[in-house]
Amino acid sequence: MKRLLAALAVAGLVMVTSPAHAAPQEGRLPVRPAPATQVWATRAMAGQPGQQSQVYLRLDVEELTPRVVTAGTGSITIRGKVVNIGDRFIEDIELRLERGEALTDEAEVREALREPADAEYVQPSFTRIADRLERDESKPFELTVPLRGAGRTSLQVEEPGIYPILANINGTPDFGGRARLAALSTLLPVLSVPGGTAPAPPADPARVTVLWPLADRPRIAGTNPTVLTDDELAASIAMGGRLWGLLKAYQTALNGPLGQGVCLAVDPDLLRTVAAMAEGYQVRGRGEGRGEGEAELWLSQLKLSASGRCVIALPDAGADVVALSRARLTDLGLLALDGAEVVREVLEVQPTEGLTWPEDGVLDQQTLGDLVAGGVTSLVLDQSAVAGTPGTGPVRLDAGRGTGDGADDGSVEGTTDNVGEGEPVKAVRIDGMVSDALRAPATARPVAGVTTPTETRPVSVQNALAALTFRTAFQGAGQHVVLAPPRRWNAPTGEVETLIRTTESLVGSGFATPVGLSALLAGLPEQAAALSYPVESGAREVPPAVTTEVAASWDQVRLLADSMSQQDAASAEPADLVDPLRLHLLRAVSGAWRGDEAGARAALAVGREQVDGLLSQVTVTEPNSPILLGSGDSPIPLSVKNRLDVRVTVRVVVEDTPGIEARDEQVYELPARGDRLVPVQVEVQRSGRFPVHVRLLTVSGVELGERARLEVSSSVYGTITVVITGLAGAALVLLSARRIYRRVRAARAASVRVPDDASGVTPEKSSAS
Repeated sequence: MKRLLAALAVAGLVMVTSPAHAAPQEGRLPVRPAPATQVWATRAMAGQPGQQSQVYLRLDVEELTPRVVTAGTGSITIRGKVVNIGDRFIEDIELRLERGEALTDEAEVREALREPADAEYVQPSFTRIADRLERDESKPFELTVPLRGAGRTSLQVEEPGIYPILANINGTPDFGGRARLAALSTLLPVLSVPGGTAPAPPADPARVTVLWPLADRPRIAGTNPTVLTDDELAASIAMGGRLWGLLKAYQTALNGPLGQGVCLAVDPDLLRTVAAMAEGYQVRGRGEGRGEGEAELWLSQLKLSASGRCVIALPDAGADVVALSRARLTDLGLLALDGAEVVREVLEVQPTEGLTWPEDGVLDQQTLGDLVAGGVTSLVLDQSAVAGTPGTGPVRLDAGRGTGDGADDGSVEGTTDNVGEGEPVKAVRIDGMVSDALRAPATARPVAGVTTPTETRPVSVQNALAALTFRTAFQGAGQHVVLAPPRRWNAPTGEVETLIRTTESLVGSGFATPVGLSALLAGLPEQAAALSYPVESGAREVPPAVTTEVAASWDQVRLLADSMSQQDAASAEPADLVDPLRLHLLRAVSGAWRGDEAGARAALAVGREQVDGLLSQVTVTEPNSPILLGSGDSPIPLSVKNRLDVRVTVRVVVEDTPGIEARDEQVYELPARGDRLVPVQVEVQRSGRFPVHVRLLTVSGVELGERARLEVSSSVYGTITVVITGLAGAALVLLSARRIYRRVRAARAASVRVPDDASGVTPEKSSAS
């Protein structure tokens, strides 16, 4: 069954019929409205197949009083405004509140959270709120309806329960008939009947534990100095911002009757980022950041509040541990679990050891095995992650079974040889019925985004209050209710405070009692359970295309670290340079990017930029003039520069070039922050001037810097040229000797032919002379 997220958090519904259609009968909706888990603000929604609909009016219910009805409450009041967003004026605009019958069991409450329950059991009279609204015109309204009374003047609430209520607006658009123009449904918890006696608290009240998350998406784009991708976090931690409101609510909860049942769950990367902001930071492309003072104040207040309290370290950078496990990025998965050290350093508090809370509270069996191998002994999971196990209390999981190939289909069948039998893992289950009602609608989450949901979009907790009241006041029986807002909850301060105050009132009234997380983790739970990884969670994972690139970059960083060594005891360690790169890659697999591949790729681009920047610090210095070689085996002198604070061992590789043959590659150790002249052994095969391309690699093959192009000039002869020249010289000598020999021979022959008595006779000249 699909999760409740989309249905639970829909902002509302505006539904009107086309003027060509007859107006619906009064009290009948053409399409049922969605639950109001946003502050009551309506929006357009598709009609039924074959039915035409047009949006004319938007109804914004900005306030509901009271949120939970008690004996001293005599009426219910809603305040807000109506806005004409259609293409014509609207007349005779009227509003009324309607209610349905009380929901009597958990199945009915869950169904009402998914789809609006029938709220037409009691229909008071309409109240005129506007005579006429022109296009784009709005008008505020306030409507108060008695809870008890005869006739059509009240909601006629006579006994405690969870009641569906409906805000219903009718009006008459120009060129149309009277119709329902907007409708919005929510749940109203009634603890006691107005004027009646409050019910007695149960003998065994519900046990409430609150997990309060403080998390954000990754924003660090560079370190030393700190550079952020944007400056939105400064507004979030400032007074009135999202994280400011969550911190204030956490402080409120600690100081009230709920205090001992509250546990802070914090993202180490958020602490790391805010701590860096407090020291001064830059915003990429915008210069100096503006949140230094806000960061210092927020962090100091958090540190003071968390001292001596229950704290959970979330996976560092909100890492999607399931995606890491599927990609077999075990080292990155272990890095995600090391965030507890950051919590200790920044908040000076010891987080709960061996406990982690995965993104969305879901896990597959293979990831469970990897987490257990990394030292995890207990988990916080969503109810949807535990298959076929009734109730809401802690359970134990067997970590000895799992999938060995990291299949992407979300299956949990199979076995693995690398996870042995061991101690069962304890799992605390979040109450899905309560906590899911706090989620924003799926359509409001960023789909290609670079940020968390817009902080100006308000989120109401009304349905969650109804579910919590039902759990504590109408079910009781000592059951566990672990309340956990979404990881990056986006709610205005007023709504956050309402959630805390209402929970405290339930504790103060005896319907609930706070229980610390440590009590839930004490001992081994009796109930055994199996993991169930929801299909929709698998579809939202950081995709394999991203994790594959992360794995390739991770290998580069690992091999680069192997080529580094410390210069001396006073210099930097290789980890000082490499660890920030590992964190950048971890941020690319953050759970903040679940369902947002574009965001994951943007974070990966930041990580790749940092990796490439470190690799570029070791380079070959190109000379300004050609390098002259005096002999055939003269080495090419290269100046190699290392700008890193550690020693680096490199190989110099000369690419194949006609006329030059590189000899065996040699390994050189470059000093930290220094240059070195290294001789590259080559053999020149011909004279001339030609380019030579040189690369620097680590011993393991990671390329450093950019390829260098050198101009080499050689005036020496190669072996072939010398042989040819020698042969030519020998041939010349032989030819010259032959010519001399022939001339001497011819002269001797001529002298033999002259007679002895021919004296005085002049002989003829020889043709050879």
